[in-house]
Parts: sequence; structure tokens; C-alpha cells
Amino acid sequence: MTVKLLDHLAEGSPAAPPLLLGPSLGTSHALWDEVAPELSAGHRVVRWDLPGHGGSAADLIGPGATVADLAALVLELADALGIGRFAYAGVSLGGAVGLHLAVHHPERLSSLAVLCSSAHFGGEEPWRERARRVRREGLEWLVASAEARWFTSGFSVPRLVRDHREADPDAYAACCDALAAFDLRDRLAGITVPTLLVAGRQDPATPPAHLREIADAVPAATLVELPGASHLAPAQCPRAVLSALRTQLDGPPPSGTAVRREVLGDAHVDRAQAGQTPFTARFQDFIARCAWGEIWTDPTLSRRERSMITLTALVAHGHYDELALHVRAARRNGLTPEEIGAVLLQTAVYCGVPAANSAFATAQRVLAEEEDRGRG
Repeated sequence: MTVKLLDHLAEGSPAAPPLLLGPSLGTSHALWDEVAPELSAGHRVVRWDLPGHGGSAADLIGPGATVADLAALVLELADALGIGRFAYAGVSLGGAVGLHLAVHHPERLSSLAVLCSSAHFGGEEPWRERARRVRREGLEWLVASAEARWFTSGFSVPRLVRDHREADPDAYAACCDALAAFDLRDRLAGITVPTLLVAGRQDPATPPAHLREIADAVPAATLVELPGASHLAPAQCPRAVLSALRTQLDGPPPSGTAVRREVLGDAHVDRAQAGQTPFTARFQDFIARCAWGEIWTDPTLSRRERSMITLTALVAHGHYDELALHVRAARRNGLTPEEIGAVLLQTAVYCGVPAANSAFATAQRVLAEEEDRGRG
């Protein structure tokens, strides 16, 4: 018998650490469009749709559904994809699913991020009444107020409003039932996975006080409040959300000097620092902060990819002394001599044969020196 799964979109290498992203009520996985592609540079990102939303079948849940039911569907999806333990981030109802997993299935989570969500959603009856009205009248009356509930004045994401309009009313109502019954306030102190809380300061649906309540109860939780963000922070403030999630998933980025040493080697950096004078000090600081502290620490590209780009740029401009330095760096970053040769061959097409000829001579000398050093 085939198990019906939540619709989902997978991005990134299947070998990378898995990260599941959960949506808010009324939206689809498009909520993560501005964040997920960049996270997929270092993670196997799987974003899923609620039942009756996006591409997920409406009959995956029914009247009286609970957040536990939704969490079970998420675990079924993970199991079907061969994912055991994973990082999780979710918005609003998606965040509630994450809290449920952290309380009831902590062995499945490596970390948790709860965005614009709550351990309870303002009382049971308002959600029961919304569910009843949606079952009677459909969703159009709610769609009209979606932007005011989701974003600050003047901001809009038409794709998400369309997703709200196209959601299945019965499945939407069942999700309202789940929110009505949800209350984990008395279980928060038992959450042991590393937890990040993200609040939008202008969020009328789950104000920052709701996230502070979780942060105060969960041991060692981290709270980030985003100015200018309302309820759907990943859509409205993607760069801020991306920064918070990267720190949660990967830790603080290493300093520029540390990365410079890892890529260029201690000997080179020691020489540069020993040769620093009052005249060159500001330039050395600029290199450490901008080139190594901002560009080389950005996880959007791997260090291997950055080495390939750097080699090409240096050949194009004829900087062969610097090329020698970065051939060594490319080897530290995992490029093989064959891959370096392929990069230089590419430069023959786009930078010119004479430039590539000089580049091959420089690289050959450096690789020979590296080989001799390895034998010694």
C-alpha cells in the first residue's frame, strides 16, 4: 500500500545535513522562496506543504485534527526520504509542529527554530469559530485580510495571497482545529534541543511576547526580534531570517583572520602581519574584514567554488604572483591538480591563450614545489 505523503520541495545535496522547513497556515512552501535556496548551499533542505495547501492532498487530515497529526505527517515524510535526524524550522503553525516534535520526538531533531509562532494561539474558541465559518463560507472572507494579518503596511507577496485563496477550505478548517487544541506551555521546560526563537516586532498574530514566553521556559533558548517584520518574516525580512538560521545551524561565522589562515596558510598570514606598517595597517584591516570576514565566510558558495573563481580572476588580470598563492590555497580547499588544470584551460577560452600559458607555468611550478615538499 502506497503511503500518501505531504507535498514537498527538496533542494541541496542529498549528502548534506538535512533541514526541514514548515509553513504558516494559509501559505505554501513558497513562504521560504527567499531563504531556502541559500540554505541549500550547505544543507539538504526539504520544505513541505500543509494538507490542502500548495500541492498536498486535502484528505491527509480531517475535522478535529491536532498538531500531533501534522507532526506525524512530517515524520512520515522524513522517513520516506531516508532522513533520520534533522534540523527543523517552522513559521506559525509550522513552528507549532516543531515544538511538538521537540517535546515528543526530541531524538529526531538536531536543532529547532520557531518563527512567528507560539506555545498556544490565543485561546480555543476563536479558532473553532474560524473553522466553522470557513466550512460554511469558504476562504474568500479571510483572503481579503491576509496581507494585513501577514505583513506590515504596503508590503505584499501575491504568490502567498494566491496560495491562501486556493487552499482547500476543509483542510484549512482542520488546521484551525489543530491550532485551537494546541497548548504546550507546561511542556516547554522539557525541550532539550538547541532552540532559536524569531519574533517579528510588528506581528499582530503572534506578538514578540509569545516568543519571549517560549524563550523564558526553554533552557538555553535564543530569542531574536526582527524590527520591521510582521507574521511572515521569511517573506518580508529574508536576509535577517537567513542570518539567524545560519548562526543557529552552523554557529557564528569564523573571523576573517581565521578564514584567511585556513585558506592561505599560517606562514603567509604571519609574513603579512610581520610586514605590516602604520602605512599599510588600514589596508590589512580592510582585507581581513571585507575579503575574508564577509566574502570568504559567506556559505552561499563553497571554498572550492571560491577558489575556482579566484583563480580565473587572477589569470584574467595577469596577477601571477597572487595566482601562485591561490593555487596553494586551492589545494588546501580540496581542488586536485587535474581540477586546477581544468580551471586554467577554461581561462584559455575566456581570458586568452597567452594569459593561460603564463598561468599554467605558474601553477606547474607551484604544484611541483608542493609535490616535492610532500615527498620531503
